[in-house]
Amino acid sequence: MSAEPMWRLYLAGFLALSACGHDRPGPLTVDDDDPICTIDVSQLLAGTARDGIPSLTNPPFVAAGDETTGYLLPTDRVIGFQFGGETLAIPHNILWWHEIINLDIQNAKVAITYCPLTGTAMAFDREPVNGAELGVSGLLFMSNLVMFDRSDDETLFSQILGEGVCGLRTQTVLPRLAISEMTWEAWQAQFPHTKVVSGSTGYSRDYTQYPYGVYEQLDDPPFSPTEYDRSRQPKERIVGIEGPNGGFLAVPFLELDALGEIAVVNVEVDGESLVVVWDRAGKAGTTFSRIPQGGGSGFPLTFTVENGEVFDVETGSRWSLSGEVVEGPLGGASLGLYAESMTAFWFAWSSFHPDTQVWTQENSSDN
Repeated sequence: MSAEPMWRLYLAGFLALSACGHDRPGPLTVDDDDPICTIDVSQLLAGTARDGIPSLTNPPFVAAGDETTGYLLPTDRVIGFQFGGETLAIPHNILWWHEIINLDIQNAKVAITYCPLTGTAMAFDREPVNGAELGVSGLLFMSNLVMFDRSDDETLFSQILGEGVCGLRTQTVLPRLAISEMTWEAWQAQFPHTKVVSGSTGYSRDYTQYPYGVYEQLDDPPFSPTEYDRSRQPKERIVGIEGPNGGFLAVPFLELDALGEIAVVNVEVDGESLVVVWDRAGKAGTTFSRIPQGGGSGFPLTFTVENGEVFDVETGSRWSLSGEVVEGPLGGASLGLYAESMTAFWFAWSSFHPDTQVWTQENSSDN
């Protein structure tokens, strides 16, 4: 058995001291040139044991009507992932209990992750850690999942930050992969041939049961003490968008819902032309690039809703909720999902990104 990494022993000692009331805020360093942690470790909390929440690796995926999918209700939320010709649904129900699913798809190694405490679903390319699997460390940073890579250079990774924060790979970034999030019923309507994680995972868990009680109620407080913007309810879901130059925008679900059953919000974030498409029935706010693929001029389109249907202003083409042209001059064109977007609880987004902009009907001329 390999020796315990010195950085991890040092961090464990610090956490033990902190538990006894000895605070040492700020990053941990051995010396100025050898950082152990790049985050404020006073905000790390030991939530459970290492691997106390077991991640999954290549669980079975089955057709939507398979008998092992009986744990899913139409209204349950799923993470939609399309890669290499595969269309997959990863339900929150599974990730409540496992938080990370490592997948090997056509020579690519990815991780689908969900933190129930911050409401954040994110998919990562594992190539920067040489394809090593990700596991649940048992630590929380600002209430959010802290992952670790199963390698000799083991490092802790913050899920929301998407980078190494403690260990030998500090500041190593895990590239984001595009996902969407909606109800199981809505995902099946958009992708009827989808596969979904089987309830036969090899673990004895009741995937029909949400294990966190009333935690998702709008006014329920965060799991651990966290500074956040109190202008909105802590558990309101928002569409969080990160621009290429460090700009942040939150588009709250309640603002979207006030626009109607189907709505669009055209936005610019650091020069990226994006549209958030809202589907009330599917409880989904999905972010697409406004520059069409496979047709069009290569310039951003502007979207609007008429009689519950999505159209672009420039050509009058009608678009599906999955970002494809249904009819019109741009037939064959589609919109790409924007990878640097996530659904999150407001408290989590605003605590990690306190300088975020917030889209509201009052501060926007859109719609």
